[in-house]
Amino acid sequence: MTSTVADRLVERLTDWGVTRVFGYAGDGIDPLLAALRRHEDQVELVTARHEEMAAFMATGHAKYGGGVGVCLATQGPGAIHLLEGLYDAKLDRKPVVAIVGQVVTSALGAGYQQEVDLHTLFKDVCAQYVQTAVSPEQLPHVVDDAFRTALATSSPVCVVVPHDVQQAEAPDEDQQAHGVIRSSTAYARPRAVPDESALRAAADLLGAGERLAVLVGQGAEGAEPQVRELVERLGGGLTTSLLGKPLLDEALPYHCGVMGHLGTTASADLMAGCDTLLVVGSNDPWTEYYPAPGQARAVQIDVTGRNIGTKFPVEVPLVGDAAATLDALLPLLGQRAGWRDQVEGFVAGWRDVAAGRVAQRPDRLNPQHVVDELSARLPADAQVAVDVGSVTYWYARFLRLPDGVPAHLSSTLASMGSAMPYGIAAKLLHPDRPVVALAGDGAMQMNGLSELITVAHRWRDWADPRFVVLVLHNGDLAEVSWEQREMEGDPRYPTSQTVPDFPYAGYARLLGLEGIRVEDPADVGEAWSRALAADRPVVVEAVVDPDVPLLPPRQGEEKVDTMLDALAREPDGNQAGALLREQHAGEGAEG
Repeated sequence: MTSTVADRLVERLTDWGVTRVFGYAGDGIDPLLAALRRHEDQVELVTARHEEMAAFMATGHAKYGGGVGVCLATQGPGAIHLLEGLYDAKLDRKPVVAIVGQVVTSALGAGYQQEVDLHTLFKDVCAQYVQTAVSPEQLPHVVDDAFRTALATSSPVCVVVPHDVQQAEAPDEDQQAHGVIRSSTAYARPRAVPDESALRAAADLLGAGERLAVLVGQGAEGAEPQVRELVERLGGGLTTSLLGKPLLDEALPYHCGVMGHLGTTASADLMAGCDTLLVVGSNDPWTEYYPAPGQARAVQIDVTGRNIGTKFPVEVPLVGDAAATLDALLPLLGQRAGWRDQVEGFVAGWRDVAAGRVAQRPDRLNPQHVVDELSARLPADAQVAVDVGSVTYWYARFLRLPDGVPAHLSSTLASMGSAMPYGIAAKLLHPDRPVVALAGDGAMQMNGLSELITVAHRWRDWADPRFVVLVLHNGDLAEVSWEQREMEGDPRYPTSQTVPDFPYAGYARLLGLEGIRVEDPADVGEAWSRALAADRPVVVEAVVDPDVPLLPPRQGEEKVDTMLDALAREPDGNQAGALLREQHAGEGAEG
């Protein structure tokens, strides 16, 4: 049978090392689906329940170390649905290639059924590269340019292939003619190191201070040993962005945990007390938690020059790979005690605060206790997926990740509904490793329940069947409720935030999975142990209390009074107010 352009596209994907495509069917990509069927021994098509989930899966694939993620959708509504997951890739800087169908070229501009101006649609989210292959000869170099751009810019890109181009006969790959581009899959990453004068200026600045804070983001991946050596040599303290949390062991005595609104008191104390700041691979947005104006001098290391100085004034910029830059910087640094003892005091103080919060016993389960109980049981080879909402706070503060355990979430976009597609992508990438997905009931109702169908459909093919989904069932969009109280001084609006009741554990059992509903604090540890020892995927439905505060660290009395005033205007706000007062008092004085 004659090879088509669709076949050539799939073959080009395999040349780029792609073994899995996440997508959803539609007639605009029928030739591509047929080509995938003909090449299914080389490329697996993973069908999500919605194109948005396919794009999130592709982003998750990239985040968990699978290389470039690839998603596939038909024209019109299918293409539109991809946007959410692609924006997640853009904002968290992950390489994804979206392949999208389009109406036949002869109908373009005629207002044809499902015709959408795809270049306009994708021009922001795939700003680095959007191209339509309007001829068979164009397809190979468009695909190659898309992959190179995605890798070089750590961003999503889009390749549009009209239906008639997909159907066309594949051209001769060896033809050489004017206007015919012969491309290849060649790609290499540069090794960037700052010049010697910049390194010496950074060493002088870091050596001049006495109280060093190091903020680590996802860009420090691969440089963890060097970061530890620098912090220990200079007697500093360490904090991380949310994306940087999985990189370094939080049991380190100088590790102050996650920084920012959903971070720890130790991280707030570290930033409030430092006189020197080193930022490594982070672009964390919580600017109110950085050192005060004029308090600290700063050095920033980032592989992308455009990230330097965007969140805090930087005196010495170091543009380069984190590991290579730190390797060059470390020999220029001396050794000192710094303020290590004080930093360890911040950490000890936070651990006391955290223990007090975990020990709180509201009317229903304490969600902090539920997540804390997972820490001691999380397998050393686990992969963790985290959704957006109140669960993000509990993950950031209370889940202690074993060394080397990856954990990912939609951090910068902060899109609800990411945990399930991320978890599925992680599981397909490493089917011999357990997955734990953490989500709230709002996110589960948004799309997690539908993707449980995907889990039920596929789990029997996995070498390790463990896929544990925690659903924090509190009947409330709790993060929104607490944000209204904190930021607006308004009471909760039940019509807006109430999440309808749903039997999550029962639904899992209906799908042939296991479901465990837990309501008693004494049963939480056993529920986790059962779930992590099960012979199939499990939904742990924890019926938790929405009144447990999402109190940001080191809030002033005025801010706390604003929240208390909002709670006083809620008919059932007494318990939440009492818990808020207890948590605020439990923080004690700043370190």
